[in-house]
Amino acid sequence: MIRVALCDDHDLMRRGLALLLSQAEDIDVVAEARNFGALHQLLRSQPCDVLVIDIEMPGRDGIESVALLRSEMPRMAALVLSSHPESVYAVRALRAGAAGYLNKSAAPEQLVEAVRRLASGRKFISPEVSEALASVIAGDSTEHPHERLTTREFQVFRLIAAGRQLSEIARSLSLSPKTVSVHRARLLEKLGLANNVEVAQYAIRHRLASSAPGAGPASSPRDDRDDRHG
Repeated sequence: MIRVALCDDHDLMRRGLALLLSQAEDIDVVAEARNFGALHQLLRSQPCDVLVIDIEMPGRDGIESVALLRSEMPRMAALVLSSHPESVYAVRALRAGAAGYLNKSAAPEQLVEAVRRLASGRKFISPEVSEALASVIAGDSTEHPHERLTTREFQVFRLIAAGRQLSEIARSLSLSPKTVSVHRARLLEKLGLANNVEVAQYAIRHRLASSAPGAGPASSPRDDRDDRHG
């Protein structure tokens, strides 16, 4: 029996995943958590073979959580779920130690297939993820400064591009405004940009502007004065 743990801060999504996986005769959902803290505590008493984790959660996101758990529980394979295109987060997830990446728009049977594959010690690489990996291997990603951003910096970058104010970003990521300001300063330096308008322009130019984490319809980015007062 494949023991699976689920981590997603949306109760409806988590329960849906649990119901779907429980219909497979060889899969048993043994733990469910809404965030990294609860997940970490559960896994200490309830070992599992595969972790299915959402990429976007308050506090530590899915990629950060996988990176932390990998060193402590190396035998547990992690499958990262996301609503974002594979070209945006898949390579980051795999670099953090995930054994697979699956878009939430995938067919239900793909989730079951992915869990079984990870439980057998293999990776789950969709054609879209393969394409993203091929670009990295070919060296295409070296042309893009945003590849040097940390996961958290990248999240802040995409929310800025979506027109979010500093205070909104802080609430969305469960961070302090001061911490968000630090991430903003670092990403501006790494990308060689001066303000939020240039961040939005960069995101559009590199096709990173749509479906920003936690963002609603994109609005015009505020200028730096809004961020300094946020």
